[in-house]
Amino acid sequence: MSLKAQLQDEQKAAMRAKDKQRLGTLRMLMAAVKQREVDERIELDDEQVLAIIVKQVKQRKDAAEQFIAATRQDLADVELAEITVLEEFLPKPLSEEEISELISAAISQSGAAGMQDMGKVMGVLKPQVQGRADMGAISAAVRKQLA
Repeated sequence: MSLKAQLQDEQKAAMRAKDKQRLGTLRMLMAAVKQREVDERIELDDEQVLAIIVKQVKQRKDAAEQFIAATRQDLADVELAEITVLEEFLPKPLSEEEISELISAAISQSGAAGMQDMGKVMGVLKPQVQGRADMGAISAAVRKQLA
């Protein structure tokens, strides 16, 4: 079952269960998917839907941080609840050890010799870690290994 079909099934289940908070989050996510499909006139595959979910989670985390900084815990709680729903559809996060192994393999696979080859390494890594690790942390780890 594709990720998009899974999201649609979960949306229907939330409607039946009358879970308004979950339903609202899933509708927001499906609207983002549909918007991208309409804008680009394509049918999104699982990898592209996953990228949208990752983006939505990142947006919610940023918003929650801003609400907490503004002492609006009530609004931050809403964002954190949405993150919980969205993260259900992300693959299992990678451990530090797995990330290190993937980076080492990507460096040897791309034949990277130094910092000038970082783009090659990141190009190999991105499809493998999409949605499973923070790309900023991956970039820092690659930088450290290439230096």
